[in-house]
This record gives sequence, C-alpha cells and structure tokens, in this order.
Amino acid sequence: MPTTPSRAHPKPKTRPWTRPNPKPQSARGHLSTAQRDAAQQRADEAGRRYPNLVDNMWASRHLAKDGSPKA
Repeated sequence: MPTTPSRAHPKPKTRPWTRPNPKPQSARGHLSTAQRDAAQQRADEAGRRYPNLVDNMWASRHLAKDGSPKA
C-alpha cells in the first residue's frame, strides 16, 4: 500500500538563530503582553529562567495578540 506524502512544510536545515529573518524590518513587531506571558510560562515549564528565541517564535506563531489560540 503506497504511503501518502506529508503535507507539512519541510524542516529547515539551519537553526533559527542562524537564518536571516524572512520579514522586512517594517513588518516585524513586538509580542503582546499575553504572548510574552505565554512564552514565559513555556520557559518556566521547561526549567528555563527566561524565554528563549524558540519560546518567543512559538508565542508569535500560535497565539493571537490577545493570547487566544490562532485559528
């Protein structure tokens, strides 16, 4: 039985902190207070004192500005 190819995006081969930012400077924004709190909570659960780049990327991608999950 043939397998169905995955529809997920391929994983990049480089780490996020070594890749250039894909957004122009004018399109970049700041995390809202709710997003910042969620990133901090995620860092606490992982045993880190402060959120790192990956926590912040997760919060900006998965949470709306008011802290609710993005659809």
